[in-house]
Amino acid sequence: MAARPPQNDTSEPNSIEFGIAALADDVDSADIDYPADASEIVRALDDVAVPIDAAGNTVAISDALAAAPKDRFDSRRDLLETLHPVFEEFRAKASKSLMGRLRSLVPF
Repeated sequence: MAARPPQNDTSEPNSIEFGIAALADDVDSADIDYPADASEIVRALDDVAVPIDAAGNTVAISDALAAAPKDRFDSRRDLLETLHPVFEEFRAKASKSLMGRLRSLVPF
């Protein structure tokens, strides 16, 4: 997923990636041999913090994989498809928190 940033700063990118869109490049550049289990993926990705929303909330890949319904992945696609609903759940929880609501009121 992606969201457009405010238009007042032209040096910013055209969009902010989060969830599996933000993770995809890290997965592509990591040395992961599939099938791979969660611990191999965490090591390969150096437990990267993945942005989960446009407000700047992140979740460590280790936490996302711990919340996933399985811990072994046959392919890159399998990994990303499994993590998509996990990131959505984290995003929903973050937006319902007090800090999440306050962040949504303040522009970038």
